[in-house]
Order: sequence, then C-alpha cells, then structure tokens
Amino acid sequence: MKIGLLTREYPPDVYGGAGVHVEFLARELRALVDLDVHCWGADREGAHGHTDAHSYRQPAFATMDIAVSMADALAGHDLAHSHTWYANLAGHLAKMTYGIPHVITAHSLEPLRPWKAEQLGGGYRVSSWIERDAFESADAIIAVSGGMRRDVLEAYPAVPPDRVHVIHNGIDTQLYQPDPATDVLEAHGIDPGRPYVLFVGRITRQKGVPHLVRAAAALDEGTQLILCAGGADTPELDAEFRGLVAELEAKRTGVHWIPEMLPRPQVVQLLTHAAVFACPSVYEPLGIVNLEAMACGTAVVASDVGGIPEVVDDGVTGLLVHYDENDTAAFEADLAARINELVGDPRRSTEMGVAGRARAVKEFGWSAIAERTVALYESTRRTV
Repeated sequence: MKIGLLTREYPPDVYGGAGVHVEFLARELRALVDLDVHCWGADREGAHGHTDAHSYRQPAFATMDIAVSMADALAGHDLAHSHTWYANLAGHLAKMTYGIPHVITAHSLEPLRPWKAEQLGGGYRVSSWIERDAFESADAIIAVSGGMRRDVLEAYPAVPPDRVHVIHNGIDTQLYQPDPATDVLEAHGIDPGRPYVLFVGRITRQKGVPHLVRAAAALDEGTQLILCAGGADTPELDAEFRGLVAELEAKRTGVHWIPEMLPRPQVVQLLTHAAVFACPSVYEPLGIVNLEAMACGTAVVASDVGGIPEVVDDGVTGLLVHYDENDTAAFEADLAARINELVGDPRRSTEMGVAGRARAVKEFGWSAIAERTVALYESTRRTV
C-alpha cells in the first residue's frame, strides 16, 4: 500500500504539535507501508519538498499553489493522508483527480481558532473554506482526542459521525525521558536551587501564555518562571507579550524568557527539572507538550480544554484548571493557586511526575498508534 503523507512541517522545520506528530508517525509507518512524505520547502532526508511557484502577496494563495504541486506528485499512490489545512487541499485534490481515498488527521479546527484572522487576514476565510470542503469530503478523519472528535462533528455537521475515528497523539519515551544534567539550566541563567515553572510553546492566542504571565505575579516568591516561547503570530501579539514580561520582571526575580525554540535535548533537560510544567492553552485538541513533560517525569498544571483531560489525569499526573473565556481573571488566579499548590508540596509533585511517565509509556506509544492508523487505511480502502 503506497501512502502519500502530506504536511507543512517536517524535520528540521518543525514548530508545532502537528509537525511533531508527523515526524514520529512517519518513522513508525515506514515499517508498515510504502510511505512517501511530502512537505513544504526543500527536499530533505525522508521527504519530498514543495514550494510555491510565484511570490504571492497573500500567503493563503501560496498554500494553494503548494497543494497543487503535492497533489500532482500523488499519481500512483493508494491513499493520501493530510495534516492541517496547509495540506488538506492537496489530499482533497488527489482524491478528486486520482480517485484515491483521503484521510485527514484533525490537529485543530479553523472555526475554533478565530484569532487566526489576526495573523492571516482574508486568508483566514480561505483556510476555513479549504478545511471545510476537505473535511466534508474526506473518506476518514482521525481525531487526536475524543474532545477533538466532538469538535469536528459540531463544527462540521455534514460530516458523517462514522467517518471520524479517535487515534491519540503519541510520545517517544526514549527521546523524552528524565535528564539529570543541569548544564542547560546553567547556560540560560536558571538557578537549579530554586523551583521553577516551565512553559514551552509558541506565542499564540491558542497557547494562552499571556494568561500564565499574568498569573505568575501571584506565584510564591521563590518560584522561577521559565518561558521557552518564540514565534509570535503577529507583531501586535509580540509587543503585548514583551510588555507583559517586562511588567512581571519589574515585580519579581527569576523570570527567564528564552525567545527561540530550543533543540529537543535542551527542552528535555528543562522539562526534567521543572517543579511544574504549565499548559494554559485556551484551545488544545490534545496537547503533545503535556505528554512530553509527563514522559520527563514532571507534574503538569493545565487548562481543562479540548483533549487535555484525556492526557493529564487530574489529581494523579497533574492538576486541571477550568478555563472560562468569560472570566479569564478567575482562570489566572486558579492557575497560580494550583501551581503554588504543587511547588509547595515537592513530594506530591514528584509522585505525579512518576505517575505521568508511567502513563505516557503505557498508553501513548507511537508504534501502537501507527498500527491503528494503518488499520484505518486498510478499512477505508475497502469501503471506498
């Protein structure tokens, strides 16, 4: 079975959870199917690259151009599997042109990310149109959590429920495991003798990091805050975030902003030594980063949105905080309180970290996820 895996991100150009998912899924799929990966950019090891043919003023048009190139490359394939709206159009075109099944993995949904209009302008209407048409005509949709499945069916009621299947994201617990070294902490000026709260992610409305920065004003005095946060969606959001960090730095010590995405081994070390990993997302289909923290043996304090409750076992591997978009002040206060609760009880935090790693190892291995994905490929081909 020859599969065309379609994605914007592929190593070394990975900036989000969808890219992490594709990286590890592709690694496991190669042993099970004849796999071709098609991604944005130049050709690289393990993937065929595609670029737009013109200099478009509207980035959404460049996405459409790349989709045509990807679809054209799928002649002779048995199935197309696309990830995110950046690649959904390619799978949709391949389905229409070559008569092959199209499987989509739903990592996020455009209707649930209205803040993308800040970043994409009119392109957000284009991305929404692409996603809707692709989802409504797809032969199967993989939701990365039960919460995402509910979101898909609510956002796109024309999609038949029996076409939407839950296959969770996964984690490589060999790459993500506790690292006892402290050289990365020292290189970034982090005091190993003081507990710290860690955030890892992009500066985007979805990840909710401004909520964490505001909440941090109420953290216990001895607690450090480490923000591995880069790639703001817009100049306006970048300016807002810089202002919040500067305001916090004026009130307390131990605030460290690392404004670039660090190599994986450095992130692993930072995750390992965190007293708490904080995930204040306002929208999160699953949240691979919580799995990464758990695999490194770290307790998690996270919002209760989307698929996060399917990963973070409240009271066992971490604590969940209710997010209400109509009362963000309460969310921020509760976030600070739950973080203080765990930082102030190192024994409990350690126990949660141990339980989190055990859960990651037992329930979220990539090999099992790849096998379930191939089983879906086979059943989809039989029914098309």
